[in-house]
Amino acid sequence: MKILTTGGTIDKIYFDANSEFQVGDSPLHECLLEANVTFDYSIESVLKKDSLEITEADRQQLRQKVAEATESRILVTHGTDTMVDTAVALAGIAGKTIVLTGAMQPARLRFTDAIFNIGYAVATLQLLGEGVYIAMNGQVFDPANVRKNLAGQRFEPVRPG
Repeated sequence: MKILTTGGTIDKIYFDANSEFQVGDSPLHECLLEANVTFDYSIESVLKKDSLEITEADRQQLRQKVAEATESRILVTHGTDTMVDTAVALAGIAGKTIVLTGAMQPARLRFTDAIFNIGYAVATLQLLGEGVYIAMNGQVFDPANVRKNLAGQRFEPVRPG
């Protein structure tokens, strides 16, 4: 399994009460160690950005990394604000199962959805076939039919009409 990190809330660090969160090094390796995972994986940092700062050029760089990976199963950690845009940009890469996940609270905080979302995304990645998916809040979504509900702090399916 290949894990590509892009930053976002899942990787943010909080320094003190007067500071804002900043994107730091990904805590994914530590999370997987604590979970006692036994499968082979590698982690590569592609970006260290808040998802609102991710550009189309960044998405193309990520797409190239996914396409060039020798692994067929790719987990992408990403900020939640533009996760859907990036998932759509990754569509159509043959021979790959790609799952994007993130968090509403940094993984380093005591109360966070990050650990659950990471575990859920890892399981999802191992079970689904080729394609691009978003795994958030205990659900798997098609990027073409999902949105972030900012007020509800969750992802939800887009209901037709």
